[in-house]
Amino acid sequence: MCGIIASYNCKWESDPLKTISHRGPDNSSSFEAGSLYMGHSRLSILDTSAAANQPMISKDANYVLIYNGEIYNHIEIREELINKYKVKFKTTSDTETLLEGWSLEGESFLKRLNGIFAFAIYSRKDDTLTLVRDIFGVKPLYIYQKNDQLAISSELKSFNQLEDFDGTINPTGIANYLTFLWSPGETTMYRYVKKLLPGRLMEFKTSQGLTNEYQYKHYESCHSYKGKNEEEYINITDKILNDAIKRQMLSDVPIGFFLSGGLDSSLIVAIAKKQNPNKRFQCFTIDTSTVDGREGFTNDLPYARKVSEVLDVELNEIKPIINDLSCFDQMIFALDEPQADLAPLNVRLIAKEAKRHGIKVLIGGTAGDDLFSGYRRHLAIKFEKTIDCFPRFSIKLIQLLVSILPSKKPFYRRLKKLTRDWDKNTIERLLGYFNWLPREDLLYELIPKLPRNTSPYSYGLEIIGKNKDKSLLKQMLKLEQTTFLVDHNLNYTDKLSMLEGVEVRVPFLDYEISALAEQIPDSLLIKNGETKYILKKVAERYLPKEVIYRSKTGFGAPVRDMIDSEFKPYIDKYLNHEFINKQSIFSSESIRSILDLHRSGKEDYGYTILSLLAIQTWLQQFEWKNSFKS
Repeated sequence: MCGIIASYNCKWESDPLKTISHRGPDNSSSFEAGSLYMGHSRLSILDTSAAANQPMISKDANYVLIYNGEIYNHIEIREELINKYKVKFKTTSDTETLLEGWSLEGESFLKRLNGIFAFAIYSRKDDTLTLVRDIFGVKPLYIYQKNDQLAISSELKSFNQLEDFDGTINPTGIANYLTFLWSPGETTMYRYVKKLLPGRLMEFKTSQGLTNEYQYKHYESCHSYKGKNEEEYINITDKILNDAIKRQMLSDVPIGFFLSGGLDSSLIVAIAKKQNPNKRFQCFTIDTSTVDGREGFTNDLPYARKVSEVLDVELNEIKPIINDLSCFDQMIFALDEPQADLAPLNVRLIAKEAKRHGIKVLIGGTAGDDLFSGYRRHLAIKFEKTIDCFPRFSIKLIQLLVSILPSKKPFYRRLKKLTRDWDKNTIERLLGYFNWLPREDLLYELIPKLPRNTSPYSYGLEIIGKNKDKSLLKQMLKLEQTTFLVDHNLNYTDKLSMLEGVEVRVPFLDYEISALAEQIPDSLLIKNGETKYILKKVAERYLPKEVIYRSKTGFGAPVRDMIDSEFKPYIDKYLNHEFINKQSIFSSESIRSILDLHRSGKEDYGYTILSLLAIQTWLQQFEWKNSFKS
């Protein structure tokens, strides 16, 4: 994994590669041609020799490539290119595979790729810079575009080094982060910065300043998995998961594993161990005993220890940091976005410890829940038709009765969130499962100058519209995969691991696994109230049942408790009446009200408060112009 950066018709205040040097500590190089700049910071994983450094130029000198990612089937692709075109490769890197394939086949080459990537390739002949992002959005790519200026980077913070950067705040961005804790789709905190959507290709004609963006034709499985019985689905899932893990073990440097003690990471380690019985893998976990019992968190450590003993792997236990507020500032800066979650801190700690052990690659269980139905909200789907049968007056009565319950207890909190949108239509209820605001009107109370036509649900509605022929569960899973997974989980996993110069791979997002999961019927994704049913049946072949069939716990921290303790100094500093009024974005009266209600235990505003703090520390660390002032 690496960091890429490029610009056209832009001036940088300093060397732009410095802003992403942590992503590629092994080498930094650049290419310039007229007003075009292309830079690359390299983390050497495949072919660690200097011959595989980037920017990489094609043999005919026409193409210049900067690339961040891994192509897991690049060896098979190489053999095809050698047999078909008699290609002679100089390196064993997947970078050269990508460059040669694009040189020979152009955009159609993308249909061959099974991997995770974001890259920019420049054609001197066509005077065109082409940007591409993988279909899951595992690797980030930000684009700044205003007038005749274009800049791209793996990390948004790079743009603050542009001489004429326009940092005007995007009101929709703030609304998104407050609503979901992350921002779905293209939207960022900046009006002129967007994320290239997963599976999208953007062409930029440098001399004309013209752009063309569209969904490219990507790798598609040639296998059909429909119409199988339960045992067949278990066998197929087992085989494909084994194949994916074997592909992703490809590396010229040491590999380690996340091992939380949960199903997904434990199953991946178990399969990798079965494939490599003589290897004693280094695994890493967070010691959750320090938060055991707080806010309903359960201690994962005994399960992680159990798995490590059964599989005979080395378990490195890491103490979490939840009382050092400077870590929160550093986390937000690393994320580039004000994501209100403390789980990224754990990713950084694990990556840091892995690096100390000489490990450059970690393999984790991200996306198991998003593909195979592992969240509580997936279980709630089965009540959707029942809700529509309730008389309207009874729904209003239920909502009224639930609203007076104290929010201190986790069960009451979940009940309030579950019933909050019962008076809405089915689609709004689906989107509401991702909404962390306790009530609909709070967004406009917090941001009085927010345009009334602002809709945080707009991107989600677009996704559902494209998948309206699918079941409600499959619509929910598509929402998971195109919003929560990419814009929250994958973003923080990439940014906080790469902050320490460590690559994270995600076997569950192998293209063949995705194709399989999409074809498994709802009745086998969740069966008899058991989430991830098929995956758990596969896991029975590798893991003890007490690890498989246990209550799900989070990978974060007890945020609500911390609002009243560890975060109190931040609240006093950034959410006080004078500071808020001077800033002229939020309503100090509304903030004071939610703080009082939260502290009294009448309402749960824990994540709303954390989101406000995340936005505030982002505003302290990034350049911006206030678009809310009249």
